[in-house]
Amino acid sequence: MDLFSSLASKTPSIERLSTGTFLLHGFALANEVQIIHDIDRITELAPLRQMITPGGFKMSVAMSNCGKFGWVTDRRGYRYDSIDPVSGKPWPDMPDSMLDLATKAAHAAGFANFIPDACLINRYEPGSRMSLHQDKNELDFSQPIVSVSLGIPAVFLFGGLERANKTLRLPLLHGDVLVWGNEDRLRFHGILPLKLAYHPTLGELRINLTFRKAG
Repeated sequence: MDLFSSLASKTPSIERLSTGTFLLHGFALANEVQIIHDIDRITELAPLRQMITPGGFKMSVAMSNCGKFGWVTDRRGYRYDSIDPVSGKPWPDMPDSMLDLATKAAHAAGFANFIPDACLINRYEPGSRMSLHQDKNELDFSQPIVSVSLGIPAVFLFGGLERANKTLRLPLLHGDVLVWGNEDRLRFHGILPLKLAYHPTLGELRINLTFRKAG
């Protein structure tokens, strides 16, 4: 992998992948410095942690949240909660930099009324992965998912409405934003195990921000 040609999408552009799915190449680059600073501040208040699935497995991805709601998993199941179970306090507020990015990306993809109340912060290291899943703990499936990629590249798996459906393999680079909704809202998706790479700002890490309307 040629680091300097593939670490980031150099020219912002919008690619329509299907009726309800859009890849916004380089859309997050304009304000990446402030966003990364805000991520550091949030994770000081609500540290990243590897959560336990209902089946008792430790996730390879470390997670935190900001906004009114945070997504959590433990032996009791997958759910949203307004309280961080580690600190016992509300999740940190969603910074203006993140809210602005999410709403503008959604608007660019045709979802003009999207105002997220939850942002999942996922930290991937080489070897980390996310198995195929649906985002279905939210109350309103008419609202899209906005997913921001920062750091080293990843391969996004985008499937169908059934787990067994064929998946599209989509490279995601630093600054890319993927938005999906409407008939694509409940499509299965995941991330292949990350390959070793290096990013000048984030090192051997990928940070994913996933914005949702949970409540």
